[in-house]
Amino acid sequence: MLVLWCPDWPAVAAAAVAGTPVTEPAAVFSANRVVACNAVARRSRIRRGMRRREAQSNCPELVVFAADDGRDARLFEPVARAVEALVVGVEVVRPGLVAVPVDGAAPYFGGEHALVERLVDEVSAAAGVECQVGIAEGLFAATLAARRGEFVAHGCVAEFLAPLPVTELDQPGAERAELVDLLRRLGLKTLGAFAGLPERDVANRFGTAGLL
Repeated sequence: MLVLWCPDWPAVAAAAVAGTPVTEPAAVFSANRVVACNAVARRSRIRRGMRRREAQSNCPELVVFAADDGRDARLFEPVARAVEALVVGVEVVRPGLVAVPVDGAAPYFGGEHALVERLVDEVSAAAGVECQVGIAEGLFAATLAARRGEFVAHGCVAEFLAPLPVTELDQPGAERAELVDLLRRLGLKTLGAFAGLPERDVANRFGTAGLL
């Protein structure tokens, strides 16, 4: 599975519509909490999940946007079209993230690295945005690989995931914040530690939120 990820997409889309310079700290809020922010805001200690009052206290010059799924989806269409122009089977997981099966496309372009280079160039030319690509078995692992720009070899997903913090479970839209908090209180700090629990026990204790 190949995942192409455009970092901070809700913040990127909101700033683009408003004409806000990329040099200004910006964050998108829903229910009074940060759901996305740009790199400039993160340098001012703004984090996803932070309350608006705390965020504006940390960064008084923060540009505030309301969450707008329609806006995010509309502005992501050129990115999705750029990917679809090269490969088939494109799935828009959410605005800012697309997944495609890599096995069929990679040989056509001369291998995985050549395909990734072509995708990055195509997205940049068509949409003018930055993106990162990762490859791994399964959507969850491929998403985390994209956030790190890594290619995970077949059979090495468990090794790749094991040292990562359990906070990675709470990807946008996953609604796993409570699960992550519980795991940390139980002393399970890495995905490897969580994966070491019997699957039946995970399902019984954490419900469907605990199953990837």
